Amino acid sequence: MPGAADTMLQTLDALGFSWDGPVWYQSQRLEHYEAALARLRERGFLYECSCTRRDLGAADDSGGYPGTCRPGATKPGPTALRFRADLQSCSPIVDELQGPESAQTRVGGDPVVRRRDGLHAYQLAVVVDDAASGVDRVVRGADLLASCRWQRSLQVALGLPEVAYMHVPVLTESDGSKLAKSARSVAVPPAGDAGLLHKVLTLLRQQPPAELSRASLGALWQWAQGHWQPARLRGVAALAVEAQLD
Repeated sequence: MPGAADTMLQTLDALGFSWDGPVWYQSQRLEHYEAALARLRERGFLYECSCTRRDLGAADDSGGYPGTCRPGATKPGPTALRFRADLQSCSPIVDELQGPESAQTRVGGDPVVRRRDGLHAYQLAVVVDDAASGVDRVVRGADLLASCRWQRSLQVALGLPEVAYMHVPVLTESDGSKLAKSARSVAVPPAGDAGLLHKVLTLLRQQPPAELSRASLGALWQWAQGHWQPARLRGVAALAVEAQLD
């Protein structure tokens, strides 16, 4: 939506986040993604796929693409590009919080790296952009844990450095749905709010002092950076929110 990107940056700024370089937009980095696709194509990792979501049902959403188009697209019309993940072996992934990958956390099948509409898919873009910006450690929500195997396979296939991962719990409703998708989601105050961050730190088992809920954002961040104890979240993929955040 128009203005959405600006709103995201304003929200980060309001909560005291900062960045040490220009903001990158994927729409301005298409040549880098195409170069990566060309490298994968040269090495035999890509194939055209004519399957639609309707064709696959729920299989593709769960990462279980059965490889229908590996021998070639099965019907005419626009195609997506898929990455032959089975052709690239990579080192085992041991997440800093969630531990070694397992059958439950590993996605199977071949991921889409360029969609039928020509847009480059997340799995490819994040690998290319992380490498270009020097990222060597990714910290994100546990709902993306299953993407690690695809991304590490792409890193190796493209000759890029492998990164370390830490997946923190996702805050959810009592029924397991993500809080960000629920009716109880709350807007971030335009001027920032230490109280909101204090509640999130409490939910993440960091036990911030009660008086910090009324402190400045700077004071709260200083405390959080000095007292962050990720071990309290080891092996926890989701935390249910029982009370309102607002």
